Amino acid sequence: MDQPMADESRRADKIRRFSLAVSLGLIVCCNAILFVGLTLSGINLDDVVKTPDLFNSKQDVCLRLSWRSVPGENEPVQLCSEWLNLSDPSGTPHSLSPDTKLKQGLDGHYYVDQGIQADYRLLVLMLFVAAIIIGGVRVKWFLVNRYRLRLESADGRSASTAH
Repeated sequence: MDQPMADESRRADKIRRFSLAVSLGLIVCCNAILFVGLTLSGINLDDVVKTPDLFNSKQDVCLRLSWRSVPGENEPVQLCSEWLNLSDPSGTPHSLSPDTKLKQGLDGHYYVDQGIQADYRLLVLMLFVAAIIIGGVRVKWFLVNRYRLRLESADGRSASTAH
């Protein structure tokens, strides 16, 4: 009666070790797939998640002024188009991108119109990551169950031939 418990314990240890090996292999494999997919897609994560760089008169020094037209205004508006950000240790000048849209606020000041900035590349990347995770979990489940059935069938064959 002690032999079946030892066989069961040994089988559980084998399955646990196999499950760990499959998990480690899938971590490496899925990360490689993610890296290759990210590289091939050409998505620059810095561009996808960055906030627009805007002039702040409290912490920036204006280097160049330019005239921009604002929708609803007859004449262009003068604003800072190139500045140094004093909190940026690189010291590189920051500039207002040419496609930046401006609007006049209720207080009469001009603000950058953030609008709706839907970037579906980030959504596609997140769906790709979710698909890799789900695929990895399913592959692990399949391989571990297949290994478990193989061990049980091998133990069943050896037990039946021993009798």
